[in-house]
Amino acid sequence: MFVNRKEGGVELAARLQQYQMNPNVVVLGLPRGGVPVAFEVANHLQVPLDVFVVRKIGAPSYPEMAVGAIASGGAMVVHRELLDQLYLSEADLTPVIKRERIELLRRERAYAAHRGALELEGKTVILVDDGIATGATMEVAVKAVRTFNPTRIVAAAPVISKDALVSLGLVADDVVCAIAPSDFGAVGRWYENFEQTSDEEVKALLTRADCRQLNFAPSSSQTQAR
Repeated sequence: MFVNRKEGGVELAARLQQYQMNPNVVVLGLPRGGVPVAFEVANHLQVPLDVFVVRKIGAPSYPEMAVGAIASGGAMVVHRELLDQLYLSEADLTPVIKRERIELLRRERAYAAHRGALELEGKTVILVDDGIATGATMEVAVKAVRTFNPTRIVAAAPVISKDALVSLGLVADDVVCAIAPSDFGAVGRWYENFEQTSDEEVKALLTRADCRQLNFAPSSSQTQAR
């Protein structure tokens, strides 16, 4: 169990040291809860941080269970086997999807001041969330980011279920975690403090990351000297 998302990010960063100070690496946090974790990862690796907006599609009768997900750019994943287990059809998800698309657009606008155009072509992209249960949210993020033509996509979280570890291995180039319990339950089970992350916290972390990146970047005189 992790004390909070900060500690989860530090633990995760320790398993991503091979990417430290690599100019071709970028960390993308999945808002909102994935951003505090991604901030620690990017800070320890000394690489840029950005966000990639993804919304899970929760089962109508059990909103915390992700039966699918949508991402920026219109990408969508639906786990039909989960729908079958819950005796649901894709039509049952229509109201949920409509609601989540509205929230996705709102978040894109909320974070717009901290985001330029994502330049991921030829990059190694580390997608970070605070935990991965079914894998639907991370899967749609991987598939959406793949359209930007990165060289490599790493799906990462402090805690990942055994099933998601296997399924994500089929879509991502690598999957990294600190722990992968077989008896997973909910993501919040693995944190002592799992309070909801606010938009204000996300924007504050992105601002701190922008300032930190200016300190990491070489000055023009240093670049010329090299």
